[in-house]
Amino acid sequence: MKVVEQFKTMGTWPVFLTAISTILGAILFLRFGYSIAHIGLFQTLLIILLGHLVTVPAALAVAEIATNQKVEGGGAYFMISRSFGLNIGGAIGITLFLSQSIAVAFYIIAFTISSRSVISWVDLNYGILIEPLWINLTMMGLLTLLMLTKGANLGVKALYFVVAALCTALLFFFLGTGPGNPVLDPTATIPEYITVAETGEVIKRFTFFQVFTFIFPAFTGIAAGLGLSGDLKDPRKSIPRGTIYATVVGIVVYVAVALKLWYSAPLESLATDELFMEQISIWPPMIAIGLAAAAISSALGSVMIAPRTLQALAVDGVFPGKMSKWLSVGKGERQEPVRASIATCIIGFAFVAIGDINAVAEIISMFFMVTYGAICLVSFLEQMAADPSYRPTFKSHWSISLVGAVLCFVLMFGMNAPYAIASIVVMILIHAWISRRGGGTQGGMVRLFRGIIFQITRSLQLALQMNDEDDLKSTTGWRPFVLSISPDSFKRKEGFDMTRWIAHKYGFGTYMHYIKGFLNEDTSKEAQIAHKDLVEWSRGGSSRVQLDTIISPSYTSAIAQCVQLPGLSGKGNNLFLMEYDPGNFENRDQLLNNLNILKAVDLDLLLLRSSGRSFGTRHDIHLWITPEDKSNASLMILLSYILQGHPDWSESSISVFFICEGSDDQHATHLQAQIVEGRIPISEQNIEIVEANNQNEKVSHILNRSGGADLVILGFDFDSSKAEDFEIYHGLGDTMFVYASLPKLIQ
Repeated sequence: MKVVEQFKTMGTWPVFLTAISTILGAILFLRFGYSIAHIGLFQTLLIILLGHLVTVPAALAVAEIATNQKVEGGGAYFMISRSFGLNIGGAIGITLFLSQSIAVAFYIIAFTISSRSVISWVDLNYGILIEPLWINLTMMGLLTLLMLTKGANLGVKALYFVVAALCTALLFFFLGTGPGNPVLDPTATIPEYITVAETGEVIKRFTFFQVFTFIFPAFTGIAAGLGLSGDLKDPRKSIPRGTIYATVVGIVVYVAVALKLWYSAPLESLATDELFMEQISIWPPMIAIGLAAAAISSALGSVMIAPRTLQALAVDGVFPGKMSKWLSVGKGERQEPVRASIATCIIGFAFVAIGDINAVAEIISMFFMVTYGAICLVSFLEQMAADPSYRPTFKSHWSISLVGAVLCFVLMFGMNAPYAIASIVVMILIHAWISRRGGGTQGGMVRLFRGIIFQITRSLQLALQMNDEDDLKSTTGWRPFVLSISPDSFKRKEGFDMTRWIAHKYGFGTYMHYIKGFLNEDTSKEAQIAHKDLVEWSRGGSSRVQLDTIISPSYTSAIAQCVQLPGLSGKGNNLFLMEYDPGNFENRDQLLNNLNILKAVDLDLLLLRSSGRSFGTRHDIHLWITPEDKSNASLMILLSYILQGHPDWSESSISVFFICEGSDDQHATHLQAQIVEGRIPISEQNIEIVEANNQNEKVSHILNRSGGADLVILGFDFDSSKAEDFEIYHGLGDTMFVYASLPKLIQ
């Protein structure tokens, strides 16, 4: 797959300006008064609420997804395709591109409406009747010329002047008074039919969903800023901030404008004059200027974004080979999508010729609803899948994303059921076409749904022991499948607690109570009683660990049996945990004596040294990483992160100490970068490099710095270590020695 390198210079401000200039756009000027006349103030505010019940979850989902992955060109399409795969992402991306292209025509038509006073003046003074269609086509031609010659950079600069004009127009509107509304009833509407006195035209009152369809394009501004993702220096920061700020400002302005219109004008006037805001403003021409600026800015925004979506689709090879190759080519160091702009403008010309702003609004609304619903669905499914690699630095609650996704698809059918069905059919046909020609992959969607199924089966398997297909030995997307064996279950809980903490959110746990002896009637009854006691004992702790017993004449045979049996996941385990009390070394020695068995099945090893403190307040976790821990370090870091996923450790703080023989250590620097870039929740101030030139200094540092820690995690080479090497850390609290068969990837 060819990757287009983009020249990235933009920050948060262009995202905000692009979004807010669309949010405070043509619909705000042309259709809010219309809405109050046809359905009343109360239902207009309800439309604003419903619109933001779709767009706010989408904005939060955008912020979440953008902070979890590297966002390249293509905006919303890039996010959806990298989560759902190119087959589904490509189908949605094509419909998104079409809606963005059609939106260009929508805003050009709105601009023509803003110029009605000029048209009337020319007709009155010079007898020249200018057809609106010619203004539409002329403006579309000028916009096309601008984008093909100047590109997005000029478009972003123009937004500064546009937003200034918008703010001035709104200020003049709020400072004006208007004739006033004689019926200040928030539920009042115009009659079902009214006749315009000047023209004799009969206006039929629209329904709630018809008005919602006309107004919804106003809420689509959040997607505008996403389209600049390929031009942003830091999309992870700029997209969430710019999008959320614009959304909040938009909500405030929408409510204020609705209240002002309702208070300042008779309903009949709002119904018969779609630009009655001019009659309220302290200087009427400023409203037309504001509308013109809003329309042109929104058209600029759409004509900047649509080609980038199309270019991203082409770069991903969604279209046939020659077509993708032709459309993916950019111009200059910024890789301006000139060829994709030509395709966008051709579609714009086609829809400009329609000239009906309501008809175009319906088409736009449907496609944007699909896009927003998909974005919310991605966020919901990612959270349900609970993949440890999904670690966004900004998190939306899964229920908010679910509400947004469901509401999108419900409102689609409420707005226009035939259009909704047609939109879905079009996407299905595009998806089938992409799948048939092999232009995309289902990898992302498969990963998501495997994650969802994993979470469902994880709960079910606690009772049914269903099979799972995950690769337990993978070093990417690693999950813990921990096996623990202990004869001391009813003496100490530390081993069981550690097992349930590790298995709580991200994996599976199997805890085996070892009974020494041969299998007979007596030992069998003992095992049944022990199993019942274990279940009762763990019931109150919301344990998500499979509990069982094993009867065997020796520890060696017990270990050999357990590591060969499938765990709760239906396959083997990848992590072996043994716990011991410093007053009784048997468990420790049994692990060391059976290393050949454990390493034969490539198990990572944990040896937990209990101190009697029962992990104290479960607040301080200390990791000590040495240059010898090249394989162990990543597992140690991941285990600390996984422990924080349990409520018992949710308030804990992780401190990482890198032991170096000199003042500079490249391995420590590399791991520190992995921690920061991998979104592991370890504060940089809790990462420290400690110099130690020999073993005694190392042990001294650990004992002095971590004597009060609730859990100390140390890397250990079990092959070359002697039993007494574990006891030099006497004085520490609970200590876990970690051995990784292979290093894990923190990504």
